Amino acid sequence: MKILVIGDVVGRPGRQIIHELLHGLRRQYALDMVIANGENAAGGFGLTVKTTKELLRNGVDVLTSGNHIWAQKEIIPHLDDAEMPIVRPLNYPAGVPGRGYLVTGEVMVVNIIGRTFMNSYDCPFRAMDKLLEGLSEKPPVIIVDFHAEATSEKIAMGRYLDGRVSAVLGTHTHVGTIDTQILPGGTAYVTDIGMAGPTDSIIGDDPEAVMKRFLTMMPHQLSVGKGKPLLNAVMVEIDAASGRATGIERITRETSG
Repeated sequence: MKILVIGDVVGRPGRQIIHELLHGLRRQYALDMVIANGENAAGGFGLTVKTTKELLRNGVDVLTSGNHIWAQKEIIPHLDDAEMPIVRPLNYPAGVPGRGYLVTGEVMVVNIIGRTFMNSYDCPFRAMDKLLEGLSEKPPVIIVDFHAEATSEKIAMGRYLDGRVSAVLGTHTHVGTIDTQILPGGTAYVTDIGMAGPTDSIIGDDPEAVMKRFLTMMPHQLSVGKGKPLLNAVMVEIDAASGRATGIERITRETSG
């Protein structure tokens, strides 16, 4: 089984490169599933119904998210809809809208969020324990999007879940890391996938606006950067019977803009 997981999709440039390239990538690699983190897809913050449908139409099967999932209020009533394959972090407090995991065919997609340099969420480690131990039946293939800031927390989660899930793939920082690997227990891992977004930017945002924030320490509205779009993704190959990863490969593509 081949599963492509795309890093945080940032605004129109991120959606544009998915529109231009994803169907071709699906054919080129004979992909069985595509997952993308969509929490920055609508103008850089959150998801809307329109951007969700656009990403699904252009070849994404499941959308994960993170700390910006609530940024666009219109999507909140749709987070439980069957036709909207969106997952929000599993370790949000009980009672919030949406679901923390989604089963489609022989694959379970799980979204969790970190706590180091983030907000005070429930423990992601214990949330994963509860999920994996509480399900009477679960598919052999389990993909985890760990939306977190600290590299140490992400690496710790990879080691913690090694042998219990097929892949632990980091998102949130928008900066791809070079540590793609298969851990000893058969779990594919990378600290951060990166992003699908504009190259002329600071992690997807307009450079001038970001630098103004750093120089003045004053609140300043951010906008999506410009420049030719870049796509960061990883392709994970998994034995569908055992759920063990057999390969992980970084996929990077650019367009002319």
